[in-house]
Amino acid sequence: MTGMTSSARPFLNRRLAEFGTTIFAEMSALALSTGSINLGQGFPDTDGPEEIREAAVRALRDGRGNQYPPGPGIPELRTAIAAHQERRYGQSYDPDTEVLVTAGATEAIAATLLALLEPGDEVIAFEPYYDSYAACIAMAGGTRVPVTLRPHEGSFRLDLDELRDAVTDNTRLLLINTPHNPTGTVLTREELTEIARLAVERDLLVVTDEVYEHLVFDDAEHLPLATFPGMRERTVTIGSAGKTFSFTGWKVGWVTAPPALVSAVRSAKQFLTYVSSGPFQYAVAEALALPDTYFEAFRADMLAKRDVLAAGLTEAGFEVFRPQGTYFITTDIRPLGESDGFAFCRALPERAGVVAIPNAVFYDHREAGAPFVRFAFCKQTEVLQEAAKRLKAAW
Repeated sequence: MTGMTSSARPFLNRRLAEFGTTIFAEMSALALSTGSINLGQGFPDTDGPEEIREAAVRALRDGRGNQYPPGPGIPELRTAIAAHQERRYGQSYDPDTEVLVTAGATEAIAATLLALLEPGDEVIAFEPYYDSYAACIAMAGGTRVPVTLRPHEGSFRLDLDELRDAVTDNTRLLLINTPHNPTGTVLTREELTEIARLAVERDLLVVTDEVYEHLVFDDAEHLPLATFPGMRERTVTIGSAGKTFSFTGWKVGWVTAPPALVSAVRSAKQFLTYVSSGPFQYAVAEALALPDTYFEAFRADMLAKRDVLAAGLTEAGFEVFRPQGTYFITTDIRPLGESDGFAFCRALPERAGVVAIPNAVFYDHREAGAPFVRFAFCKQTEVLQEAAKRLKAAW
């Protein structure tokens, strides 16, 4: 105990006490210690386009971004983000007042919630949700109100009546994620129309996490909520270069929103990282201007990988929820005679040499997520094939 204080009060503040070490850290450590294939954490095992990597090297060598970049982000990247939104979705944003560059989407979420929430404000989020949502709502002193996506005919669907019933006089904002991690659900035009109608009717702010916007499959279509009637002025849209260009370690994300909302988010963001990723911002500006053929090839490659892993998981005995978006597959382990996702995932590395994530960590209602397990397919095809082979041999 030498050097420790004798304070009876815990070191970690009570808002964060429930979170502890993330499941991703635990499972990644298990992958290393057992030599398992890591299909847990969502990062690719190959880098993105060579010309974009070289653009970062060029920026470093030319001395661009090696010192503090401008607080809102370099003008070239803010202009590229605005051009991307215009080209893809017909959305017009002013690069100077309506775009903010962040340290990945994670900081964008944190800064937005810290800026917009007062203690006691309620935030409705779709459960299961990315774990940083819960932590950021807690840090801001807000109260999370989960609306559960439930399995229905091979996918996870939103109950619009349940969403409407969850809104109270204390609801400050809706936190929407589409394409949705971890379930792979992509909200439909009809669902988004109803969400927009509800937000306008109850005068709610909306934060939309759209980092998987370029990974939609089959007949699904990504539709930014900010394009719906009455939504532009109340919506903070969050994007990310890490997911789209396979450079997750660069941590370049962004916010697009009306000037007053961007100003609010920037006020919080300046006291988090202040600025980040200087040289990488120049490279991402070039990446966003890549031709449509890049985005089409990226989606086609991930679609093929989805199908490889989905087939392998089905053959191994899992019930597979084939995702419409993202690079994750949610499975039900009950057909394997299992029902506890935590125990299953902790035993899986020794049993099969594969690491996955228990979906229950993404739920407030842990029992609702207990039998579901998430696998990432943003890996090389041969890695996915080997993982499928190991899983099949284990049962």
